[in-house]
Amino acid sequence: MIQLNKVSKQFRTGVFALSDISFTVGKGEFVFLIGPTGSGKTTIFRLLTREAFPTTGEIVVDNWDVVKLPTSKIPHLRKKIGVVFQDLKLLMDRTIFENIILPLEVSGINSVNAKKIVEETMERLGIAVHKDKFPIQLSGGELQRVAIARALVLSPDILLADEPTGNLDQATAFEIVKLLSEINKKGTTVIMATHNNDILKAISKRIISLDKGFLVRDDGKKKEKCEAEHSDKKLKAN
Repeated sequence: MIQLNKVSKQFRTGVFALSDISFTVGKGEFVFLIGPTGSGKTTIFRLLTREAFPTTGEIVVDNWDVVKLPTSKIPHLRKKIGVVFQDLKLLMDRTIFENIILPLEVSGINSVNAKKIVEETMERLGIAVHKDKFPIQLSGGELQRVAIARALVLSPDILLADEPTGNLDQATAFEIVKLLSEINKKGTTVIMATHNNDILKAISKRIISLDKGFLVRDDGKKKEKCEAEHSDKKLKAN
């Protein structure tokens, strides 16, 4: 489903956001992507959606070579990937319904079908009662559900959630993770970036950990192998 092979991303300043990252995420997996601020989590999400290019390496999503993908095919790639942004990116002057239906309108979906999809999605996520409200009228947890609903209306194969619990209290944070787990159980591949150690301890899922652009842990690999690779990369970087 998703494969990064020796991916590095260097900024114009010379700083590396990612250094020789390799991992594979299978169809239907739920993966926590962790690491301190600046470790490269958001950069990986931007590379997967072709908002950025790697300096070196190969990225494959559902058998598509993302780096070599023609510009005309990028919208098709992005329909496969739903994104819950860290800052939500909701339009404050539009209702909840209008925010959620936006991706369908941009994609040219028939208005009758689009309305049905949005209503079903809002019902599924428990936010149908808020359809005519504006974002400022909702709580943090409700806004996260709106952002998730908007990411799901195109029925993506992959859902990327960038710190979806970052500004929530613990109880609400667990509700959001439970919701993402339910979405995952229906077949959607989920990668969730998080800092929340309590969630990581409570929910047994694969963890991929980054530190200063290096891959330092991957539960999909043997621990010894991952640590050895990290040590080799640091030596080469120095």
